[in-house]
Amino acid sequence: MTRAVLFDTETTGLDPATGDRVIEVAALELINDLPTGQFFHALIHPERDIPEEASRIHGFRLTDLEGKPKFAEIAADLVAFFGGEARLIAHNAPFDFGFLNHEFGRIGLPKLHPERMVDTLLLAKARFPGMPNSLDALCRRFAIDLSQRTTHNALLDCRLLAEVYVELTGGRQRGLGLATDSSTAPVAVYVRSGPRTARLVEPTEAELVAHQAMVARLKDPVWLAG
Repeated sequence: MTRAVLFDTETTGLDPATGDRVIEVAALELINDLPTGQFFHALIHPERDIPEEASRIHGFRLTDLEGKPKFAEIAADLVAFFGGEARLIAHNAPFDFGFLNHEFGRIGLPKLHPERMVDTLLLAKARFPGMPNSLDALCRRFAIDLSQRTTHNALLDCRLLAEVYVELTGGRQRGLGLATDSSTAPVAVYVRSGPRTARLVEPTEAELVAHQAMVARLKDPVWLAG
């Protein structure tokens, strides 16, 4: 079985080089690209202020983090959850890698190796070129329930991204072949969240144009007959 870890961070701003810090980190374990239910989550005191513009995005103010551990206090547990070889998956992964590596560097821990990085934003851009590929846009495209996402939240974003990642990589089909030689081996089961009722998905103008271009390249498509 192949283990990977999908993770997300929330921060005080956009650039760790100018003093911005991590205030939340969440991670989910994946086996064969499917969630196992094992996760890591920590709220972190940033040891600095949180600008108002950042609070509007993720909803955290400094008062919300009073009494929470500093990054140095949770770093060992986070490193242990990441493991030494697992692929590390994030949406716009260079941003999250950059912040965590800056935090690790501050306390003398090894940085995350870039070869472990899997960027779901790049996967989405390759599959849907020229289209919106934010987490919200991908959730809408795959009919994944966004009703709880009123602000950015690292743990919720991880759970949503896990569903998006399954769709981007065809994990739902791969999940049918998770049997192993050991009858006692754990099997990761993908369970889609949200309502089970059918949902109407309206294609965007860009999607319609892309579909028409694809159909034009087909020889005698049957649905245009007659």
